[in-house]
Amino acid sequence: MDNWGQIEFVRTKSIIGRHLAKPPAVVLDIGGAAGRYSCWLAREGYEVHLVDPVPLHVDQAKKASNQQPEKPIVSCRVGDARQLEFDNEIADAVLLMGPLYHLVDEQARKRCLAEANRVLKVGGHVFAVGISKFASTIDGLESGYFLDPVFQEIMKGDLETGHHRNPSNNPAYFMDTFFHHPDELKSEVASAGFDVRPVVAIEGISYLMKDFDQNWAIDENRAFLLEIINKVESEPSLIGASPHIMC
Repeated sequence: MDNWGQIEFVRTKSIIGRHLAKPPAVVLDIGGAAGRYSCWLAREGYEVHLVDPVPLHVDQAKKASNQQPEKPIVSCRVGDARQLEFDNEIADAVLLMGPLYHLVDEQARKRCLAEANRVLKVGGHVFAVGISKFASTIDGLESGYFLDPVFQEIMKGDLETGHHRNPSNNPAYFMDTFFHHPDELKSEVASAGFDVRPVVAIEGISYLMKDFDQNWAIDENRAFLLEIINKVESEPSLIGASPHIMC
């Protein structure tokens, strides 16, 4: 995992950890991919069940779980966030770390959130992550991708509609996804019947740190960055500048 992935991981764990019930609460990791968050929560003593639509990801999660046999993920299965194979009100928490941007259709996202609501116990928490509508604009300007006319059109389209379309074969331009304005993410989650807390920035504006890789490797500088990002995570004027946001 590169340093950018590390700050996303550290910050996400910090935000989730503030609200989770104590183990052995039940957590459903929907769209859990290769199990990074599921493995962490299993090590903490939670009863974790991972669902992902990609068989390769589920196999990877099972292998990762096998690397911690004393604290395994309880189940890893192929499934659809829009139709979960779980009973009503069984989960203390539901992680939606990817479905709300991979599901480009609004009705599909609504079904996903309705399913999360159905399986959640009263008083439980859903952690819904989106990619900011402004992410490609920031990335394009910072990386130099904006010099490519193809990426220029991607940037414009994201700002206009939030529908991130990649007509090229360049994997650096990401896949077709939906990018949320912070207010849109909050509205979608609230419309599913949840009591919504403020949207927070995950990485925030950490990418502005000079010589990021070098400073992230220094304990004191890394700690200071995390402290500062934590202080401004709910600042409305900065939330949309974060690549990932959480409701």
